[in-house]
Amino acid sequence: MTSPVTAPEQSRHIATQLPGPKSRELAARQAGAVPAGVATTMPVFASRAGGGIIEDVDGNRLIDLGSGIAVTSVGASHPKVVEAVQEQVADFTHTCFMITPYEGYVAVAEKLGEKAPISGETRTALFNSGSEAVENAVKVARAYTRKQAVVAFDHAYHGRTTLTMSLTAKSMPYKHNFGPFAPEVYRVAGSYPLRDGLDGAAAAKKAISAMEKQIGADNLAAVIMEPLQGEGGFIVPAEGFLQAIVEWCTANDVLFIADEVQSGFARTGAWFASELEGIEPDLMCTAKGIAGGMPLSAVTGRAEVMDAVHPGGLGGTYGGNPVATAASLAVFEAIEEDDLLQEAQMIERVIREHFEQNADERIAEVRGRGGMMAIEFVDPASGEPDAALTGKLAAAVRAAGVVLLTCGTYGNVVRFLPPLTIGEELLREGLAEVTTALQSV
Repeated sequence: MTSPVTAPEQSRHIATQLPGPKSRELAARQAGAVPAGVATTMPVFASRAGGGIIEDVDGNRLIDLGSGIAVTSVGASHPKVVEAVQEQVADFTHTCFMITPYEGYVAVAEKLGEKAPISGETRTALFNSGSEAVENAVKVARAYTRKQAVVAFDHAYHGRTTLTMSLTAKSMPYKHNFGPFAPEVYRVAGSYPLRDGLDGAAAAKKAISAMEKQIGADNLAAVIMEPLQGEGGFIVPAEGFLQAIVEWCTANDVLFIADEVQSGFARTGAWFASELEGIEPDLMCTAKGIAGGMPLSAVTGRAEVMDAVHPGGLGGTYGGNPVATAASLAVFEAIEEDDLLQEAQMIERVIREHFEQNADERIAEVRGRGGMMAIEFVDPASGEPDAALTGKLAAAVRAAGVVLLTCGTYGNVVRFLPPLTIGEELLREGLAEVTTALQSV
């Protein structure tokens, strides 16, 4: 017998000042038990969530434009995910797939092989987090190519472990004071059309020249990139850039790894953003939206590449946990049955229309794909990034009861990552608060 899902009412409601008394009490307990390095964006403590709403312990209902950083794409309490998790917990919570395997792991691997934009036979290994997926993709690439160097791009974000911090471009807060970093990691300029002014061919030529001169294809195991860069500012590369990079990799026996951790699972209006760029990666990393909030990640790749690793070389105690894989299979169903690819495209349309109708000279660009959209703020006189404005705007919107996230190498980008199940009316209400705040700051 499964418990019914009791998602909060789908309307914004401010019952107390933010944060309310119960949240303030919990924040005091947090300060005495949790290190300061674990910072929080919103000063409220959640009690339940679903659809496009997060309800806090004081009864405030907040519009969710962040979905746990693109994790709860199907909503934070989708009935299918809840039912699947409850049923699996009743059967068993863990055996370790490497000891006594179970069907759920295999079924998720089969689903990813079916949906991944990789032709031919594939293999998938499951892990716990996006960082783990990236680490293991690099391991696989090095094992297959027998080469060591890895190239990442400007504005990249790939995780918080030693290797993935090394691949990540932004120092604060991700790398500051945490060195030394992993060796044989190199960085080249990518494509940031608003700031570099280059078309895709010119940006790719510049990147390829740097790789050939500074590293050499004979030393290069893999090139890794987010098809739509996340923490770096939701940067959409210029048309043709990624295709040229992938073509160069193929011609030079270098593997291309697509980091789809944030952009995968219908987030961009396609199953994976690589499809929208017209590219086929050799390896693909996924996490976040894969399991509706359960910790799960994956590396999917060409069979001959994935099978290059010796038996026992991939794995982990919790990787592909049965509860998480049950949730993931429910997410696949929810995306298809709820037509969330179309919902993501609706979100993009509404956001673009809203900012076309509410244009502001401080908005340099509205960009992104599907339910992964952003606006970049600049000083209109100089064109320089305006992080101060962005911070004030975000604070004002949050105070009005809307969960809003920022990003960008320069701290001047607001990103929109609502659950793909958010209602259009609720989305428009949240966007209206952004415009109101922009007019007042």
